Amino acid sequence: MAGPCRWDGDTLILALRIQPRARRDEWCGPDAAGRLRVRITAPPLEGRANAHLVKFLAGLFGVPRARVRLLAGERGRDKRLAVEAPARLPAGIAPPPASPRHC
Repeated sequence: MAGPCRWDGDTLILALRIQPRARRDEWCGPDAAGRLRVRITAPPLEGRANAHLVKFLAGLFGVPRARVRLLAGERGRDKRLAVEAPARLPAGIAPPPASPRHC
């Protein structure tokens, strides 16, 4: 993935760097390494951080939890997630490019 996010149709693919056990849940935006940073309060134990991350992102993007999928990084801090048809976009995320019109 070239940048921290890309669109695949109406699905947003995110490259994230997660900080578990943070003081509060927070969308931090891009870092120097080209990933989007997210802080979450859940500990990285038994999948709790991943479940909490999905719940946090679902609320942030205004979608049900079922529309947020973990694609890669189940056990690490670097993760790739897909958000299907987000209703809201946080700071640092551009809307999808306009699709070409067919005549």
